[in-house]
Amino acid sequence: MTIRPIVHAATFCSRILLWLAVPTLAMAAPAKDPLFQQLAASAPSLGKEVLKSALQATRCAVDNGMAAPARLAVIDFSKPSSEKRLWIFDLDQGALLYQELVAHGRNSGDLLSTSFSNREGSYQSSIGLFQAAESYSGKHGYSLRLDGLEPGINDKARERAIVIHGADYVDPTWIENHGRIGRSHGCPAVRQEIIREVVDHLKGGQLVFTWYPDQRWLQSSSFLNCGGQRVAGGGDNLGDGGS
Repeated sequence: MTIRPIVHAATFCSRILLWLAVPTLAMAAPAKDPLFQQLAASAPSLGKEVLKSALQATRCAVDNGMAAPARLAVIDFSKPSSEKRLWIFDLDQGALLYQELVAHGRNSGDLLSTSFSNREGSYQSSIGLFQAAESYSGKHGYSLRLDGLEPGINDKARERAIVIHGADYVDPTWIENHGRIGRSHGCPAVRQEIIREVVDHLKGGQLVFTWYPDQRWLQSSSFLNCGGQRVAGGGDNLGDGGS
């Protein structure tokens, strides 16, 4: 089964030129990749290994038929939840749009997330590459559905109702009182004040990449080890609401 991307009605010339100018990331050193250099300079607190992996996964998805995204969200779950560990990039401009707090699932860890799952009812976060789909209004207000693109890793995201939504517990005051922000049922929840901008920037087919140094995933992910093979797509099951 191949990727089933959300097809954009038009692709801007600047995006085409930017992506065609960069060779396949699996074959190119990051130091020679102008997009990598632009994004790394705009987000110095984002680890270079994480950014390299995010761009490599994005490149693999595009090489396998997905429309080139205009924006990319990167979450580094190796960082504590008290730190801003969500970055949203404009790939057309090579610029950072947002750096924000983001929650992990309550069974993934306390301050630090260390456990991840693709299983319904686990209340854990998932890692890997996702495609942001449609926005909707649910029990958490304005939210964004995610389709996991990695079989066995995150492809149950729809079934599990893993979505981006706003949450009162994602707030700096929680850090002052508890040493961390609150935790979700597995969703990458963000501040209520920023949720509409986050959803509107990502909906309709942009990519979301969540990273953690899990060696099994790093070595087995078809998006991080892209050798030209067709890449499997995510599941189609619809969730309801959020966590």
